[in-house]
Amino acid sequence: MKSMTRIFIIIFLIATTNIQAQTNELKLSSDVWPPFTNVEKEKSIALDIVRIALERINIKANYEIVDFKEVISGINKGTYDGSAALWQNAEREKHLKFSRAYLQNQLVLVGRKGSDVHATSFSGLKNRHIGIVEDYAYGDSLMIQENIQIMYGKSDQQNVERLLSKKVDYILVDALLLQYLLKYQVNDVSEFLEIGEIPLITKSLHFAIRNEIPDAENIISLFNNEIGKMISDGTYHEILELNWIRADVDGDGKLELILKGNKGGVEAPDNTYDVFYSKQNESTNRYYINGKVYNSWDEVPKELKIIIPKIEAQPNPDYIGIKF
Repeated sequence: MKSMTRIFIIIFLIATTNIQAQTNELKLSSDVWPPFTNVEKEKSIALDIVRIALERINIKANYEIVDFKEVISGINKGTYDGSAALWQNAEREKHLKFSRAYLQNQLVLVGRKGSDVHATSFSGLKNRHIGIVEDYAYGDSLMIQENIQIMYGKSDQQNVERLLSKKVDYILVDALLLQYLLKYQVNDVSEFLEIGEIPLITKSLHFAIRNEIPDAENIISLFNNEIGKMISDGTYHEILELNWIRADVDGDGKLELILKGNKGGVEAPDNTYDVFYSKQNESTNRYYINGKVYNSWDEVPKELKIIIPKIEAQPNPDYIGIKF
């Protein structure tokens, strides 16, 4: 067994060394899209995930923040080698190799306080003005709607301002940004906003590089493998600043609630973040703690059900949020 392990390590080192030899520093571009991508020293969840994954497979990369139109045109012209955070579509697949999804944008309906946000599809929003961010590929489920007036804003910040000034009826906001708002700005949210519970659009977020990049397929493959490790070893929890996340940690098609560390609390968690949304998420009762899967909360050993003292959430210094 030890000899097989050594062989595997040698093969892995040769593979990553060959990639390094053939690939110069990747030049990746993204736009300002908090909390996923942003300028240096600001909170950038997607950039952090991709940066750590690439560092672990010994791939150097430079991250440049530009206008989103420049991201796409720069990749098409070869100015940039790819992007750390892109939605995947048929047009982009023609000249880019995409990783498996490492996050999922879950776009939730948000209205002013007192609004009805229970719509589970756009058919329930006829004759409404919906604010979205310009240049993002929201997909046909929204764009083909004939009885909805789409209003474009430059950012989530601008869309919130338009919502509160009654220039739009609703806006679509990513569930992770809402998670931070509820964590750090709960008073503002409670006073000004109503938030839906079910995403109206889910869009997978990918790392992508141009087909012409040497060893592009191997880079993507190694990246995919590393993401799986990061979900299970607590790296995602650190980046997302969350104790519990939900994902398929062991690749068996079933979702697990994954704990950071070994302090699970006395009761089953009721506040978790779904890395990937699915209707089956609501009934998930499998727990992954310290490398082991438990099929119910009752199966979790008592020594892991440790009382966690409640501490008022303090924003990370990098947290920007939304100004109300």
